[in-house]
Amino acid sequence: MKPLNKLVTKLTSLAAVTLFSLNLSAAPIEIKFSHVVADNTPKGQMAKKFKELVESRLPGKVEVKVFPNSQLFGDNKVLEAMLLGDVQLAAPSLSKFQKYTKSLQVFDLPFLFADMDAVERFQNGPEGQKLLTSLEKKGLVGLGYLHNGMKQLSSSQPLKVPADASGLKFRIMTSDVLAAQFEALDANPVKKPFSEVFTLLQTKAIDGQENTWSNIYSKKFFEVQEYITESNHGVLDYLVVTSKEFWMTLPDDIRPIIKESLAEAITFGNKIASDKAMSDKQAIIDSRRSKVLTLTDAERQQWVKAMKPVWAKFEDEIGKATIEAAEQSNK
Repeated sequence: MKPLNKLVTKLTSLAAVTLFSLNLSAAPIEIKFSHVVADNTPKGQMAKKFKELVESRLPGKVEVKVFPNSQLFGDNKVLEAMLLGDVQLAAPSLSKFQKYTKSLQVFDLPFLFADMDAVERFQNGPEGQKLLTSLEKKGLVGLGYLHNGMKQLSSSQPLKVPADASGLKFRIMTSDVLAAQFEALDANPVKKPFSEVFTLLQTKAIDGQENTWSNIYSKKFFEVQEYITESNHGVLDYLVVTSKEFWMTLPDDIRPIIKESLAEAITFGNKIASDKAMSDKQAIIDSRRSKVLTLTDAERQQWVKAMKPVWAKFEDEIGKATIEAAEQSNK
C-alpha cells in the first residue's frame, strides 16, 4: 500500500474513533430511580418532581427513569442492585439499612419521636446529619431524608391496649427493632415485602400491620382491615441514597445540579407527606371501610410502657448519644 493511502486509512480510522467517542459522550447520563410505592404517595410525587427538575435543568445531559411499585426492585434487593450499578437512586425506608449500619435503627425505636416536627429537628441537627455518612464504608451515600409520616396500627380486631395485640401476627419490615417491638407485646412479627402486604391481609395470612396514613390509603389496606388504631407509635421515613461509585463519577458540573434538584424534590415531597397524612386519614374515615380508633392518654401510656424497653435493648448498637439527641428533639 502506498504511503499516501496508508495515511488516508489512518486518518479515516482516527476520524471514526473520534466520532464514536463524541457520540458516546453525547449520550445522556441515565439515572434509574427505583421505589416500592405508588405514584400518588409522597415518595412517588417526590421522584416525579426530581425527574422534572433534573431533565429541565440538564436537557439532553441527564435522563431520569422512575420505576414505582417495585417494578424494578423491591426494597430488600435494591441496595445490592445499586452497588452492582443496576440502579442509581432509591429511597428505601430507614429500616432497610440495618445490614449496612446499625445507627439508623434509631428511627425504628417505638415512641421515640413525639411528632414529625421532632423528627425534622433531629434529622436537621448534628446527629441526624452525621447519620447520612454512616453508609459510606459500605459504598453508599445518603443524600437526604424523605418523610412519609407517623405510623399507625391496623388489625382485624380492635387494638386499644397492648394486651389486644397478644398472639396476633403483624407484618413488619426487615428490622430487628420492629421485631422486638411486637415481641414486647407478645405478638408475632412477620417479615414480608411491602408489595405482598395487601394480599397477606386479604387472605388473613396475617392479622395486621403498621404503616402511615398515606400508605394505608394508597395501597388500600383499609379495605381489608376492620380497625386502625391512631397510635403514632413510630416514624416511617426514607433515606434517599445512591452508590458512592456513581456519585463520585458524575461530572463536576452535573453533580451539584442533581444534588440541588434532589433537595428541592425532597422538600416538595415532605410538604405532600404532611398534607396527605390528614387528608388520607379523613378519606379512610369517610370510606367507612375501616374504623379509626383514638387512644386515651391512659391507653397510650400503656403502649409506651410496653414498648419503651426496646430502647435499652438496642442502645449499644445505635449509640446512647444518638438516642439522647433524638429524644431531646421533642423539646
